[in-house]
Amino acid sequence: MNAPGAFPEVDLRDSPLALRGLTAGYGGQPVLLGADLTVPPGTMTAILGPNGAGKSTLLRAALGLLRPEAGRAFFWGGDLDRMRGRVAYVPQRASVDWDFPATIEDVALMGLQRELGLLGRVRPRHRDRARAALDRVGLLPLADRPIGALSGGQQQRVFLARALAQGADLFLLDEPLAGVDAASEESILRVLRELRDEGRTVVAVHHDLGTVLRRFDRAVLLNRRVLAEGPVALALTARTLQATYGGRLDPLALAGLDG
Repeated sequence: MNAPGAFPEVDLRDSPLALRGLTAGYGGQPVLLGADLTVPPGTMTAILGPNGAGKSTLLRAALGLLRPEAGRAFFWGGDLDRMRGRVAYVPQRASVDWDFPATIEDVALMGLQRELGLLGRVRPRHRDRARAALDRVGLLPLADRPIGALSGGQQQRVFLARALAQGADLFLLDEPLAGVDAASEESILRVLRELRDEGRTVVAVHHDLGTVLRRFDRAVLLNRRVLAEGPVALALTARTLQATYGGRLDPLALAGLDG
């Protein structure tokens, strides 16, 4: 496990995502303070912390959706502009206008926007990729259905399909399992593990400690600052969780944890 400000000996060109001193907030009020972390390739990393800890802010600032006040995000050692095609972002479901008149297949095709260009001419090979992505998340039979007719779990899966169609190497997901049904949760986790096994890198904001312990390789504990990061077994200890959550963590969640 790495203490804040201490980094493993790693060439940043090998790290899909590294943050150095990233500070960001809203209306002049910092929410994220000097965030430091290094994500190894081919891993599943969960970002954990209480409400208001800056988890979504971290992803948004790294992606340039929110202008950082200080610090920098590195993608394979460089700027995002040079690597944008290799990075996919799945936002929180609540941030999407689900009344937008589009089909499930239309949303999946959005993952190919950089390839389609301004004219957006969709060719058979593009539809094949979009439909393959939908098939991977179990939504191909619903490809022609309006997105507004989807359940919460299906909505989350269709945005994962959009990221899959892009063919990215780094997947950044903001609460991908929030409010989804058990079948969708299992489908999403299965796809994320497959991506990891293919050598891709997954970073997901999440809140359930049990799922992180069972399914993720690494964890980042965040409460405005990065308090711990590393392999799950080392990062999630009673001490680090108490430092992150304080009295807001159910004592049962600490059962069986060392440290």
